[in-house]
Amino acid sequence: MSKRVLITGGGSGIGKAMAEGFAAEGARVLVTDMDERALASCPDAWLKAEGDASDPVHMRDVFARIAEEWGGIDVVCANAGIAGPTALIEDVEPEDFRRCVAVNLEGAFLAAKYAAPRMKAQKSGVIVITSSNAGLYGFPNRAPYASAKWAMIGLMKTLAMELGPHGIRANAIAPGCVEGPRIDGVIEREAKAKGSTPEIIRAGYEAGVSMRSFVTAQDVANMAVFLASDGARLVSGQVIAVDGHTENPDPKV
Repeated sequence: MSKRVLITGGGSGIGKAMAEGFAAEGARVLVTDMDERALASCPDAWLKAEGDASDPVHMRDVFARIAEEWGGIDVVCANAGIAGPTALIEDVEPEDFRRCVAVNLEGAFLAAKYAAPRMKAQKSGVIVITSSNAGLYGFPNRAPYASAKWAMIGLMKTLAMELGPHGIRANAIAPGCVEGPRIDGVIEREAKAKGSTPEIIRAGYEAGVSMRSFVTAQDVANMAVFLASDGARLVSGQVIAVDGHTENPDPKV
């Protein structure tokens, strides 16, 4: 039987690459996203659900649909996230902090909450959480994002402990800078905050990576597909960095 896979934030970027990767392996895919246009660009063969991954009602309805359509769930990629503000801690608005944490951390929590009983019933399942190397190192001017991504690793570790006896695995991927519009926006905001230029900031990030390169959404998706495969059957409770090896998360250039 083909895998049944849910990917939150699956309409674009890493999430869409994950969906494409699983679909290429013959999986049935359901993607959620807040962006109606992004969902419209996804293949007709995928199931789609527009909504906010941090909304309990939306996520409850998504899992009710999964039960109706598939009868169970094999893989959950808790991928929905936002970059949040780029600012010194004293300049971060509380509502912006809360929103960043809600989408990233609460979205992952809700995906796990509603997946757990279904996976327990079938005594199998895989949860993959998209964290960040910000969850391993922290980043100046990114307090909301780094806080959420660190907490997501704590959530994953707890899930691995709670769910492991039921045959369920949980892991987190920690991408580095991923090529695309999101990191471009982060770099532009950081350049503004530091009185620098996007070119200098980007060069600094690249200089802090052993392989001197950003990663792609496909690189991250490849890891998610592997972590959900039988080849990773005893890999659980782990944080896997896909970042070309970060030596210095905040190089001063």
